[in-house]
Amino acid sequence: MNPFWKQIVVQSVFHKKKDAVNEYSRFKMAKGYRELKISIYRLIKDIVLMSLGIGSAAFGLEGFLLPNNFIDGGATGISLLVSELTNTPLYVLLIIINIPFVFLGYKVIGKAFAIKTACAIGGLSLCVAFVHFPEITHDKLLVSVFGGFFLGGGIGLSVRGGAVIDGTEVLGIYLSRKLSTTIGDIIILINIIIFSVAAYLLSVETALYSLITYLAASKMLDFVIEGIEEYTGVTIISPHHEALRQMIISDLGRGITVYSGKRGYGKQGGTIDVEILYTVITRLELSKLKTEIEKIDPNAFVVMSSVKDTKGGIVKQRPLKH
Repeated sequence: MNPFWKQIVVQSVFHKKKDAVNEYSRFKMAKGYRELKISIYRLIKDIVLMSLGIGSAAFGLEGFLLPNNFIDGGATGISLLVSELTNTPLYVLLIIINIPFVFLGYKVIGKAFAIKTACAIGGLSLCVAFVHFPEITHDKLLVSVFGGFFLGGGIGLSVRGGAVIDGTEVLGIYLSRKLSTTIGDIIILINIIIFSVAAYLLSVETALYSLITYLAASKMLDFVIEGIEEYTGVTIISPHHEALRQMIISDLGRGITVYSGKRGYGKQGGTIDVEILYTVITRLELSKLKTEIEKIDPNAFVVMSSVKDTKGGIVKQRPLKH
């Protein structure tokens, strides 16, 4: 090859490699910036949620439960019970009783969770110690319901922020793995012990009102974590799958996933190819979906299951208007 053209080819290859390296560097920088932006946003969001959770829980404790000598379930309930019996400041007990759960959380879930949980529990203790809320009411029923309402809301907000201010669930996760049982069974057993001790040492009436507090806190906790909307996953198998697909997309304005599967029934054990439709809708749209399915195919096989939450897709967007 002519030396001139050889030099041109070498320079061309060199510039192409250089451009590729520059392009890759720009891609890496853009990816790094995006990841940093997401991490910072997530951290700010977690701090805000944990702060709101601490404020709500402290208000429930000081405005309702503490002035009326009521308790709750879990580690917070143990702290309240011990504080009532020994006159030890609650903010001290919240830290001491939750320390084992923080270490357990580090072992079971991870370092980031343990750090957030330690900060959340420390923040709640400081809030109880130095921020004083007014006593709202002495009506026992209102105290038990709204004390649980604000305490459960605070725990739920903290959970959404990636931490807990009550370590009972961490213990439940650990014991469920060791004993091959469910987390719910462990938590129920712990709370039965707490309320039984409260009934014996305080009074049966106080224990029963405290049980109402625990139930209110549990429902509020579920409400905050799962959100206002409840989603339902719907699986549909029908020979009229194309009409049903168009109905879900056009009438409901929802996305849909189509699976290819096989359907078998009868004594012969034969199978036929089918198209399986799957979509996620809110509970408010469930009645309309059932009606539209009935119009298209009354014999369609429909399976519905509860979905706690969703991310991505178009299920959280407004449905199409017609």
